[in-house]
Amino acid sequence: MPTPQPTVVSAPTGVPLPASPDPVGIERALARVTHLVGRVRQHERLMAVAGLSPDRVAAAILRHAAGSDPLRPGTTAARLSVEASPATRQPGRLEKDGRVQRVPDPEDRRARRVRPTEAGPTAADRIREVNLRGMRVVPVDRPPEDLRLLAELFPRMVGDFVARAEAGIEP
Repeated sequence: MPTPQPTVVSAPTGVPLPASPDPVGIERALARVTHLVGRVRQHERLMAVAGLSPDRVAAAILRHAAGSDPLRPGTTAARLSVEASPATRQPGRLEKDGRVQRVPDPEDRRARRVRPTEAGPTAADRIREVNLRGMRVVPVDRPPEDLRLLAELFPRMVGDFVARAEAGIEP
Protein backbone atom coordinates (compact mmCIF):
# COMPACT_ATOMS: atom_id res chain seq x y z
CA MET A 1 0.00 0.00 0.00
CA PRO A 2 1.54 3.37 -1.00
CA THR A 3 2.32 5.95 1.68
CA PRO A 4 -0.06 8.92 1.44
CA GLN A 5 1.69 12.11 0.42
CA PRO A 6 1.08 15.30 2.38
CA THR A 7 -1.19 17.86 0.78
CA VAL A 8 0.69 20.79 -0.69
CA VAL A 9 -0.68 24.26 -0.04
CA SER A 10 0.49 27.05 -2.31
CA ALA A 11 1.58 30.24 -0.61
CA PRO A 12 0.79 33.60 -2.23
CA THR A 13 4.43 33.80 -3.30
CA GLY A 14 3.98 30.59 -5.29
CA VAL A 15 6.24 28.59 -2.97
CA PRO A 16 4.53 25.30 -2.08
CA LEU A 17 4.13 24.64 1.63
CA PRO A 18 3.61 21.01 2.65
CA ALA A 19 0.76 20.41 5.07
CA SER A 20 2.18 18.78 8.15
CA PRO A 21 0.70 16.66 10.94
CA ASP A 22 3.61 17.61 13.21
CA PRO A 23 3.35 20.39 15.81
CA VAL A 24 6.08 22.48 14.16
CA GLY A 25 4.21 22.55 10.86
CA ILE A 26 0.92 23.36 12.58
CA GLU A 27 2.56 26.14 14.59
CA ARG A 28 4.10 27.64 11.44
CA ALA A 29 0.77 27.56 9.62
CA LEU A 30 -1.07 29.14 12.57
CA ALA A 31 1.63 31.80 12.97
CA ARG A 32 1.31 32.65 9.29
CA VAL A 33 -2.50 32.88 9.43
CA THR A 34 -2.30 34.95 12.63
CA HIS A 35 0.17 37.31 11.00
CA LEU A 36 -1.92 37.69 7.85
CA VAL A 37 -5.25 38.33 9.56
CA GLY A 38 -3.73 40.46 12.32
CA ARG A 39 -2.01 43.01 10.11
CA VAL A 40 -3.03 46.59 10.77
CA ARG A 41 -3.44 47.33 7.05
CA GLN A 42 -5.75 44.31 6.60
CA HIS A 43 -7.83 45.37 9.61
CA GLU A 44 -8.12 48.92 8.28
CA ARG A 45 -9.31 47.60 4.89
CA LEU A 46 -11.92 45.39 6.56
CA MET A 47 -13.18 48.25 8.71
CA ALA A 48 -13.37 50.57 5.67
CA VAL A 49 -15.48 48.00 3.81
CA ALA A 50 -17.66 47.61 6.91
CA GLY A 51 -17.97 51.40 7.18
CA LEU A 52 -16.55 51.38 10.71
CA SER A 53 -13.44 52.67 12.42
CA PRO A 54 -12.63 50.65 15.57
CA ASP A 55 -9.11 49.35 16.02
CA ARG A 56 -8.49 45.62 16.35
CA VAL A 57 -9.04 45.40 20.11
CA ALA A 58 -12.17 47.59 19.94
CA ALA A 59 -13.57 45.46 17.12
CA ALA A 60 -12.96 42.29 19.14
CA ILE A 61 -14.58 43.85 22.23
CA LEU A 62 -17.55 45.01 20.17
CA ARG A 63 -18.08 41.56 18.66
CA HIS A 64 -17.74 39.93 22.07
CA ALA A 65 -20.10 42.40 23.77
CA ALA A 66 -22.70 41.90 21.04
CA GLY A 67 -22.74 38.18 21.71
CA SER A 68 -22.72 37.98 25.49
CA ASP A 69 -24.25 39.28 28.67
CA PRO A 70 -22.83 42.55 30.01
CA LEU A 71 -19.32 41.91 31.33
CA ARG A 72 -16.66 43.83 33.18
CA PRO A 73 -13.82 44.96 30.91
CA GLY A 74 -11.36 42.76 32.83
CA THR A 75 -13.49 39.69 32.20
CA THR A 76 -13.71 40.57 28.52
CA ALA A 77 -9.92 41.01 28.39
CA ALA A 78 -9.39 37.57 29.90
CA ARG A 79 -11.86 35.94 27.50
CA LEU A 80 -10.24 37.61 24.50
CA SER A 81 -6.70 36.98 25.78
CA VAL A 82 -5.79 40.68 25.53
CA GLU A 83 -4.19 43.00 28.03
CA ALA A 84 -6.52 44.62 30.56
CA SER A 85 -5.56 48.24 29.79
CA PRO A 86 -6.80 48.31 26.15
CA ALA A 87 -9.88 46.33 27.14
CA THR A 88 -10.59 48.99 29.76
CA ARG A 89 -9.91 51.96 27.42
CA GLN A 90 -11.75 50.71 24.33
CA PRO A 91 -15.27 50.61 25.80
CA GLY A 92 -15.00 54.37 26.32
CA ARG A 93 -14.24 54.87 22.63
CA LEU A 94 -17.01 52.49 21.62
CA GLU A 95 -19.36 54.32 23.97
CA LYS A 96 -18.53 57.64 22.26
CA ASP A 97 -19.40 55.98 18.94
CA GLY A 98 -22.76 54.89 20.42
CA ARG A 99 -22.02 51.17 20.06
CA VAL A 100 -21.80 50.15 23.73
CA GLN A 101 -22.72 51.61 27.07
CA ARG A 102 -21.26 51.10 30.50
CA VAL A 103 -23.80 50.12 33.10
CA PRO A 104 -23.49 49.55 36.86
CA ASP A 105 -22.43 46.09 37.96
CA PRO A 106 -25.23 44.72 40.14
CA GLU A 107 -22.66 42.82 42.23
CA ASP A 108 -20.37 45.81 42.90
CA ARG A 109 -21.61 49.40 42.70
CA ARG A 110 -18.10 50.70 42.05
CA ALA A 111 -17.63 48.51 38.97
CA ARG A 112 -19.12 48.87 35.49
CA ARG A 113 -20.11 46.35 32.88
CA VAL A 114 -20.18 46.84 29.13
CA ARG A 115 -23.23 46.03 27.08
CA PRO A 116 -24.07 46.83 23.47
CA THR A 117 -26.48 49.57 22.49
CA GLU A 118 -28.92 48.93 19.65
CA ALA A 119 -26.17 49.98 17.21
CA GLY A 120 -23.61 47.56 18.69
CA PRO A 121 -24.87 44.25 17.27
CA THR A 122 -25.44 45.88 13.88
CA ALA A 123 -21.81 47.04 13.77
CA ALA A 124 -20.58 43.65 15.00
CA ASP A 125 -22.64 41.95 12.28
CA ARG A 126 -21.05 44.21 9.63
CA ILE A 127 -17.57 43.28 10.88
CA ARG A 128 -18.49 39.59 10.82
CA GLU A 129 -20.00 39.83 7.32
CA VAL A 130 -16.88 41.50 5.89
CA ASN A 131 -14.71 38.83 7.49
CA LEU A 132 -16.98 36.10 6.09
CA ARG A 133 -16.76 37.55 2.58
CA GLY A 134 -13.01 37.11 2.74
CA MET A 135 -13.37 33.60 4.16
CA ARG A 136 -15.75 32.54 1.39
CA VAL A 137 -13.20 33.41 -1.30
CA VAL A 138 -10.33 31.39 0.18
CA PRO A 139 -11.69 27.83 0.18
CA VAL A 140 -13.67 28.07 -3.05
CA ASP A 141 -11.67 25.30 -4.75
CA ARG A 142 -11.42 22.98 -1.76
CA PRO A 143 -13.47 19.77 -1.69
CA PRO A 144 -16.55 19.88 0.57
CA GLU A 145 -15.10 17.13 2.79
CA ASP A 146 -11.98 19.26 3.44
CA LEU A 147 -14.17 22.21 4.44
CA ARG A 148 -16.33 20.03 6.70
CA LEU A 149 -13.24 18.63 8.39
CA LEU A 150 -11.74 22.10 8.82
CA ALA A 151 -15.02 23.40 10.29
CA GLU A 152 -15.02 20.51 12.76
CA LEU A 153 -11.36 20.49 13.77
CA PHE A 154 -10.35 24.14 13.70
CA PRO A 155 -12.65 25.38 16.50
CA ARG A 156 -11.61 22.43 18.67
CA MET A 157 -7.94 23.11 18.04
CA VAL A 158 -8.33 26.83 18.76
CA GLY A 159 -10.18 25.98 21.98
CA ASP A 160 -7.31 23.72 23.00
CA PHE A 161 -4.77 26.47 22.27
CA VAL A 162 -6.80 29.05 24.19
CA ALA A 163 -7.15 26.75 27.18
CA ARG A 164 -3.43 26.05 27.11
CA ALA A 165 -2.54 29.75 26.78
CA GLU A 166 -4.79 30.64 29.69
CA ALA A 167 -3.21 27.89 31.81
CA GLY A 168 0.24 29.35 31.13
CA ILE A 169 3.31 28.01 29.44
CA GLU A 170 5.56 25.80 31.47
CA PRO A 171 9.23 26.91 31.56
